[in-house]
Amino acid sequence: MPSLAIRAGRAIVARPAHCPALPSPLPAMLALAFAGSGVLAQDAKPNVLAPVVVTAERRAENIKDVPVSVSTIGGETLDVLNSGGEDIRFLSGRVPSLNIESSFGRAFPRFYIRGYGNTDFRLNASQPVSLIVDDVVQENPILKGFPIFDTDKVEVLAGPQGTLFGRNTPAGVVKFDSVAPSQKAGGYFNGGIGSFNSVNLEGAYTVPLNAQWSTRVSAQVQHRGDWVKNTFAAGPTQDLEGYDDSALRGQLLYQPSRDFSALLNLHARDLSGSARLFRANIIKKGSNDLVDGFDPKQISIDGKNEQRVNTSGTSLRLKWQLDGLALHSITGYETVRSFSRGDIDGGYGAAFAPPSGPGTIPFPSETADAMRGHGQFTQEFRVESTAAGPLKWQGGVYLFHEDYHIDSSSYDSLGGGAQTGLTTTRQKNDAWALFGSVNYELSPVLKLRGGLRYTHDKKDLATDPDPSLDASNGLSTNTSDSKVSWDLSGTYALTPEANVYARIATGFRGSSIQPASPFGAMSSAGPESTTSYEVGVKADVFDRRARVAFSLFHYDVRDQQLTAVGGTSNLTRLLNAKKSMGQGIEGTVEAYLADNLLVTLNGSYNLTKIKDPGLAVGVCAACTVLDPVNSSGQALIDGNPLPNAPRWIGNVTVRYGVPAANGGEYFVFTDWSYRSSVNFFLYESKEFTGRSLLTGGLRVGYSWANGKYEAALFGRNITNQIRVTGGIDFNNLTGFINEPRTWGAQFKAMF
Repeated sequence: MPSLAIRAGRAIVARPAHCPALPSPLPAMLALAFAGSGVLAQDAKPNVLAPVVVTAERRAENIKDVPVSVSTIGGETLDVLNSGGEDIRFLSGRVPSLNIESSFGRAFPRFYIRGYGNTDFRLNASQPVSLIVDDVVQENPILKGFPIFDTDKVEVLAGPQGTLFGRNTPAGVVKFDSVAPSQKAGGYFNGGIGSFNSVNLEGAYTVPLNAQWSTRVSAQVQHRGDWVKNTFAAGPTQDLEGYDDSALRGQLLYQPSRDFSALLNLHARDLSGSARLFRANIIKKGSNDLVDGFDPKQISIDGKNEQRVNTSGTSLRLKWQLDGLALHSITGYETVRSFSRGDIDGGYGAAFAPPSGPGTIPFPSETADAMRGHGQFTQEFRVESTAAGPLKWQGGVYLFHEDYHIDSSSYDSLGGGAQTGLTTTRQKNDAWALFGSVNYELSPVLKLRGGLRYTHDKKDLATDPDPSLDASNGLSTNTSDSKVSWDLSGTYALTPEANVYARIATGFRGSSIQPASPFGAMSSAGPESTTSYEVGVKADVFDRRARVAFSLFHYDVRDQQLTAVGGTSNLTRLLNAKKSMGQGIEGTVEAYLADNLLVTLNGSYNLTKIKDPGLAVGVCAACTVLDPVNSSGQALIDGNPLPNAPRWIGNVTVRYGVPAANGGEYFVFTDWSYRSSVNFFLYESKEFTGRSLLTGGLRVGYSWANGKYEAALFGRNITNQIRVTGGIDFNNLTGFINEPRTWGAQFKAMF
């Protein structure tokens, strides 16, 4: 939920920030809300929190009136979180129940809301959390990594959102809204330097061309030097973990009257640098600790490491305002080309080809994947009522088409960067939907909402024949799925400042296909469906000097699509679990504890469980498995938590400002994010259970000229807590780690 910053003794919108709550954040929130009341009541002229406007229901509404769990991040908080040059994963844990991780580095983020996500790493993977940028869905996982800059706000919508949002949303939606052009000239520049020779530059400017036309251009450039040294001198890649990542967005707005507007958006990204660094045997056997003497600045690999991503796209949003109606047309086109290559065994040599290490390397493994010939087209037509009265409605049609080629290359017997086994797969996905929703105000205090959506989803996949492939399940297949999704909710106003709500919603995700590889046959997973139940309360308290929101939820997933990764046979396959479930509680508190002291605190508890007594998967080659195994040596995973689903997530931010002369202000801003332990795979083991992670940030600075200029020093992960955040299980105890501590300086100017 948004918050405010204090600048030069006056309140301006800075929208949310959040942080940890160790082991149980919710009681701490309640304590903060009520303990803060005594402090707040003493302020003679206290600051108040501005209303938060969201578009969770596809129309602008106060967040308090929306009957669903919605969190937002924007303004100063985004500046702070983005200061260290991290990619989109910096949003992880910043709102309740949100976790983001990646085995590709800055490309291919995987999103989880309330523990519900997908660990599939294939380039044609689908996710149950949908990413929507400027009203256009970003379906392919590489598209989801587009940088965040010149962004008005980020909205995170929990639970099924399948009625009004068009693609694969049973777990929820992460929604970005860019700052749009206007008739007011102006912009900003934000520049920073930091550890590892990092440089982060960001800026935007709006130019009104005349009374009808205006344009806005925004850009971001990020650079980091290589800070990891390859100690294996014969390796083809010696220096790693650097990157150059740049993105550009241009917008053109035509608005001849209040009755019509057309917004054209052009955007592109270019990334080159290191792929994910896999580090052999960094986990201590029999525990989930790092091995003694682990040095994050060193690695020993004989494979090649590189990554390149190029994306571009355009969208056109048209709006007509008629008598009592608004017509919307949203047309989008996205394309991506990518190449990522890494040393998967994380070491050099092999047990049968010494020298080898670090630790035992049973066999070498290096893989590469490339996306080419990609195109995604989307079209939505929507009509909504705008007339006054108790009844409001909207409805429309949605079209989706995606077509692309994937090239994959891998080897398991050579070293030094050679590649063998090139295969090519083509996938085409077509979908369409009809949707509608109705809002009705039964009384001034009771409002009901209902929605309905029919979706048809079709996929065709074919892999070119190759002798290296396991063709036992064929090389081509297709799927065709149809489903009706619905939701029903109600909001009751206890007082003008406090609402309670209840919601039941269903969600749907179409079938997924995984192509054949040299290590396994083609596999598929049928469609999954979700039913969610949620109740909550949202309130402005203490004369709008504080805001609270709490929700309880439970969801059931039928035929959930899961990815069984690796194991001793290095076989990755799709499967369906008969059922899984999740339940928990979420809470957020924002409060002025003093006139210049703003604190935000949020947290969530998520209990997830797989429910399928007969479901078994392959296990790791070198770890300590905790699950019972069947006669084939496979782990029985009934009752296990979903992968990458922490039980606890917490976040806190504290901002304190001291007004100075001539419109100046000294300020300090700190943010802390906590997540509890996570299970990396479907089975449970000691080694591949990620330890809890607590990261903190600090920003100290001075602003002047009533906030027009700002200079600051910052630190990210200031305690330098290093954790294994994912693993490779088929070969040895290979893992990858989080970002290390960074320091830097930043300057921002508004003009």
